[in-house]
Amino acid sequence: MELHEAILKRSSVRQYKDEEVPVEHLKELVRMALHAPSVNNYQPWKFIAIRNKSLLQKMALVVTQEIDSLPTNSSIASENIKSQVEWFSTFFENAPALIAIVAEDYETILEKGVKMNHEEVNRMRNYPDIQSIGACIENMLLTAVDLGYGACWLSAPMIAKVPIEALLDIAPPFKLMAFVAVGKPLHDDVPPKPKKDIGDAFVLID
Repeated sequence: MELHEAILKRSSVRQYKDEEVPVEHLKELVRMALHAPSVNNYQPWKFIAIRNKSLLQKMALVVTQEIDSLPTNSSIASENIKSQVEWFSTFFENAPALIAIVAEDYETILEKGVKMNHEEVNRMRNYPDIQSIGACIENMLLTAVDLGYGACWLSAPMIAKVPIEALLDIAPPFKLMAFVAVGKPLHDDVPPKPKKDIGDAFVLID
């Protein structure tokens, strides 16, 4: 598949057929992620591929518990909103595979020469470590399209970051960053959502 075709075809797929994703394909998703750019080429990432249904259910449960514990406001729609958020945060339990992306902190050259800690430098540079994670995830999403899979980038389950890290045995120096759910799309045609027109997004300064 041509790159342009994969980019235009990619959409967030949240419903999947009950078909296993082979280990070889999961490794290919990660192999392509490893070619993404990262801050100072530090490559801070590791990838945990999960196909164990029992574990996925436990992860979804702790996410649900965290959402349920959130205080609601006085709006009539508050409970419905929490219910919608819960579905978008836990649909991964029905995915054939879920890939957790974890990363470790990096020490920049600047940190060695200024009286600023890592968090201060990171904030000043607008979190290049998180930007790096975004780059590797995009590689995974496009590779999924190329392999005939549907995938979805998830950040919502991070509401339960601490208990999920415990379930996945993630310990310092690594920390949980995001997820990608992947599987054969339940529906053959999942059209991409409308995007901004180039005229509304492009600015040229000569």
